[in-house]
Amino acid sequence: MRASLALTSLGVAVLTCTPATAQDPPVRDFATEQLKIGAEIYARNCSPCHGARMLDPQGAADLKKFPRGERERFINSVTRGKNQMPPWGDLLKPEEVEALWAYVAAGGKI
Repeated sequence: MRASLALTSLGVAVLTCTPATAQDPPVRDFATEQLKIGAEIYARNCSPCHGARMLDPQGAADLKKFPRGERERFINSVTRGKNQMPPWGDLLKPEEVEALWAYVAAGGKI
């Protein structure tokens, strides 16, 4: 009885200490190598429109403000294109798109 009460109390404490919303991104740690690859892909393909290191986008979406909890939306936009952005799905491998997501989700930091 005491053990189950302690576990229940612990569960309540954890839930009350870590509020979650639908917009909270999943907690992910990206490998440094993946971030470096993402940075290289970004610099080569994305920076002309979205700005170097995601600074000063020239009319394109500000990726520093892209919701971190919307990975699938990002992947779809990159692979299929969106508005003025061309599709990159035929040019980038899935692991390269994932590396690009890692770089953007990390806020352009390696």
